[in-house]
Amino acid sequence: MSLPANQAAWLHKADTQLQVGDAPLPTAGPNEIVIRNAAIAINPVDCHMQKVGVFIQQWPAIFGCDVAGIVHEVGSSVTRFNVGDRVIGHTINLISGRPKDGAFALFTTVPADKAAILPATITFTDGVVVPFALEAAICALSATEPGTALPGVSTPALGLPYPSLDPVPSGKVIVVNGASSSVGSMVTQLATAAGVKVIAVTSAQNAGLACTCGAAEAFDYRDSSFVEKVVEAVENSKLQFVGIIDSVSTADTYPNDLLILEKLGGGHLSCTHPPPAEVPENVKTGMIFAVNDVATPVWTDYVTKALQAGKLKCLPAPTVIGKGLEFIHGALEKCEAGVSATKLVVEV
Repeated sequence: MSLPANQAAWLHKADTQLQVGDAPLPTAGPNEIVIRNAAIAINPVDCHMQKVGVFIQQWPAIFGCDVAGIVHEVGSSVTRFNVGDRVIGHTINLISGRPKDGAFALFTTVPADKAAILPATITFTDGVVVPFALEAAICALSATEPGTALPGVSTPALGLPYPSLDPVPSGKVIVVNGASSSVGSMVTQLATAAGVKVIAVTSAQNAGLACTCGAAEAFDYRDSSFVEKVVEAVENSKLQFVGIIDSVSTADTYPNDLLILEKLGGGHLSCTHPPPAEVPENVKTGMIFAVNDVATPVWTDYVTKALQAGKLKCLPAPTVIGKGLEFIHGALEKCEAGVSATKLVVEV
């Protein structure tokens, strides 16, 4: 019986077009599964990798973080999955550098503890919006010790509880800036499922999405008095203020983050890009690096049950760009140009 053929969208040099070509068929290590991908999602970090080659360890490269599909092979030590299972998975190419761990291919290797069964009621194109955002959100919320995101830049360590199907109030409140983005909406969902109150900052048109994800209140960043309103909402909650998770993390958002933190007496500022260089002593900064074993209990014990119960929603909704690996480069360009309240997906 002949083996299936694998193909991938290869990056041969930074800031060049991805080229679809043959690729070795991955094999599963003891604690891995190989997924025959049905859908792949695009993340801003993928755009940075394509543009400047950041995190790429060998050329040519296969990268990408989000996959959904059918289990093709199961490693010798894996007990949670069987060949033929419908799954979603978060790849680890960011840290391994191995082409077989990149999402932009027909077949991808994924660690078994970064995958979960996808209920039959959820399509692959919906389910694939979850993995990277989920891991990033848990890294932002639940790590207890700071690690290293980049040289000289630590990861956040908010130490908040894991999400639960039956959350218990934690007595804590956070602000999520950019709450309608992929990471922002997932942070909002998982924090709420951990019993943490979320005050969201987003556009007026996306406030409904933030509230659907669990935000108690949502404020329009275009409102000239939104900083005061966010501060008032936090103070009125009478809960312990932990800090801000900024899923936008630009020169436009940082001044308002720091103003909110100043008015609330300091706290954590967790960012998706390198944080501001100069902050007050009472502000602890960190950059989210979305590969960490802290997410393992969530993958193994929460994701599938929460998807089945409708308590973990596949948000923001996908925008399908096309079917075929040749559509990935165009999807990267669209992501680079900016999207709002959606996640770009390619079927394969």
